[in-house]
Amino acid sequence: MRPSMFNVRVPLPERDELFLMNTLTDTQLVVSRDVGALLDRLEAEPGGPDRLSADEREAVAALAEHGFLVRDRETERRALEHYFTGVREDTSELRVTVLTTLQCNFACDYCYQGDHGDYNQHAAKMSLETAERVARWTEAKLDEIGPQAFALTFFGGEPLLNLPVTYYLAERLWAACQARGVKMHVNLITNGLLLTPEVVDRLLPFGLTGVKVTLDGDRETHDRMRPLRGGQGTFDRIIRNVRAVADRCRISIGGNFDASSVDSYPALLDFLRAQDFAGSIAKVAFKPVVRAAEASRPEGFIPLTAVDRHGQPLGATCMTSAGAGSATGACDTCHFADEKMAWLRDETRKRGFSTLDGVHMGPCEIHRRHAHTIGPDGSLYACPGFTGDAALSTGHISGATDALQRRAAARFERLAAWKDCQDCAFIPVCAGGCTTAAHAELGDLDKPSCHKASFEAGVVSLAREAAAAAEPQLVHS
Repeated sequence: MRPSMFNVRVPLPERDELFLMNTLTDTQLVVSRDVGALLDRLEAEPGGPDRLSADEREAVAALAEHGFLVRDRETERRALEHYFTGVREDTSELRVTVLTTLQCNFACDYCYQGDHGDYNQHAAKMSLETAERVARWTEAKLDEIGPQAFALTFFGGEPLLNLPVTYYLAERLWAACQARGVKMHVNLITNGLLLTPEVVDRLLPFGLTGVKVTLDGDRETHDRMRPLRGGQGTFDRIIRNVRAVADRCRISIGGNFDASSVDSYPALLDFLRAQDFAGSIAKVAFKPVVRAAEASRPEGFIPLTAVDRHGQPLGATCMTSAGAGSATGACDTCHFADEKMAWLRDETRKRGFSTLDGVHMGPCEIHRRHAHTIGPDGSLYACPGFTGDAALSTGHISGATDALQRRAAARFERLAAWKDCQDCAFIPVCAGGCTTAAHAELGDLDKPSCHKASFEAGVVSLAREAAAAAEPQLVHS
């Protein structure tokens, strides 16, 4: 027996204990420090249990039961492969994200869809005819895989610029799910400018469970980052709209930060906490802006490219060196974005809002066979981040595919950037990182996009919570 490569430990000096987590089994324990010493002995002397005392053998059995000890690395790597196969082939839920349009009424500089200038004159917008084909395609998928649940997400562009399609798909697919005994959830991701009680009330009977609205910092910062196409600010109107619907559905707040905006988020959190609808906010989560490596970057933009201690690009070797146990791995020191994400999670919790824990972040939908993104023209994509890029479309709802789409589909089918991560403990919850970020920042969607430091900070937060709430669950003496 030897310690699992997916073990993560955090010292709890104030309690003279350790927080242990296994990212593959998701087991979390608070243990005495001598349990950590026992794990170290087993790592140095595989097969050592025969030479352990009765109490030590009892502790070994408990550690093995919870996945902290494994037979050998080969067995564990097979378990990891089995885990990812299970994620990919899971049929319990069908997930479909529909981009009703690529048009938008905002002019965010960082938008990956490049919606600037006269783009709205050319941007695709789903027709009702295409929506009817999307509905038929989805109904066929429901019959094919027989899921217990169906999650329909409306995205864009700004999805509320195409309300006829939004209403049509929600109503028709609700009826389809009712007929098949499938539970349906509708999610709406919107900039909030067109969010009204009428929109929410129209969608509520058809499974609307949540609305996510983006706020990029306090009023001044948001209005700079997310203006209307004419340059006008949008913050106050969005807040009025959120207030008007907060008693009707779950509201989540998201935000995209760069170096010029990140320090304004505590002021935004204070503002939200003071609002009469604060208790209706289900979750608050912020993330860094991702921009293509070759694009011109505004002053203060946070690049997500992995770099070494001297600021030189690593070409995604960052996670590999960290996984190999390098004492000088860049992941631990170089990611300003990771540090800011951890900081913002702490600031969010301080104000009493629920947020992501920084650990349970994936695997994302790109690794799930039965999660699909559909563009306005009916093209299929592995995730919303690739929508509109014809070279990365994986097919079409019509069933007709060209050679380019078949090559893209095959590439996403074998996607496994995590295999380059060697023995990194966070592989089960990261899967090699965001593929969209790898493609945009590293120029290769098959490379890991490493943000190990962010996961490590998340584990530290989990450890603090466990230390505050739990007595030792496994003690060896």
